[in-house]
Amino acid sequence: MKDQDEWLYEINAKQPLIDIDFKEIWRYRDLLYLFVRRDIISAYKQTILGPLWYLIQPLFTGIIFTLVFNNIASISTGGAPPFLFNLAGITMWSYFAQCLNNTSNTFASNAGLFSKVYFPRIISPMSQAISALFKLSIQLFIFACFYMYFVVKGSEIQPNSTLWFFPVLLLIVAVLGLGAGMLISSLTTKYRDFRILIGFATTLLMYISAVMYPISEVRNSATLAEYTWVVELNPIAILIEAFRYMTLSEGLFEWPLLTYCSVLSLVLFFVGLIVFNRTGKNFIDTI
Repeated sequence: MKDQDEWLYEINAKQPLIDIDFKEIWRYRDLLYLFVRRDIISAYKQTILGPLWYLIQPLFTGIIFTLVFNNIASISTGGAPPFLFNLAGITMWSYFAQCLNNTSNTFASNAGLFSKVYFPRIISPMSQAISALFKLSIQLFIFACFYMYFVVKGSEIQPNSTLWFFPVLLLIVAVLGLGAGMLISSLTTKYRDFRILIGFATTLLMYISAVMYPISEVRNSATLAEYTWVVELNPIAILIEAFRYMTLSEGLFEWPLLTYCSVLSLVLFFVGLIVFNRTGKNFIDTI
């Protein structure tokens, strides 16, 4: 009989409320890498343009937003070029939306794998957040190229000292998307309506997330000022505004609001993790 300390796994009826074993996740790091590789390759597999969609989507969306919201609706973007202003919002929103949408389908898309092989279930949503960084890196490159173009043209834009906060900002966005995604994924195992609702809700959420307008425009509007709290309570809107402020010096960067986003993201992540772990034990019977 081996000493108890030598066992690799211990099966116990009592599980902690927040069950996340970082050592076990590290042991399965090769599987995490394979999942990330699979997610990136399969995203546009058997498509004509392939990864070029990563370029086309933000560019066309940025052009449409500029034409509709800035040229037609005359929404001001301060001193920032409207297209670059919209591209900044689209870049951060796309990363959040990809983390949320892909993670929210975890149990449904991996049911066959989960029912046959054991591995830490948290690896699957983690792989979605990491693989989304590939698309984000391409979009940030596009943003940087247009940034340099407008600087050369003479636009008075420049990053400021808060740019150091960008990695933390990105982490908050990822944690927020993962938390909401894990919670929704757990709910979809019992309530299939959430699979239909998530796409519709994500589209509506974009319009109250300051993707195509600054929060200051809502604050200064005679008709919308009373609804400013709706946008300011939306953490992704605050994070998008912070990214614009870091890079364009146009936007909202307030530490109390960023602290609120950080706390809310962590709370949502741990609640989502608790529900996700509990659902993972018996979801195969209901899905």
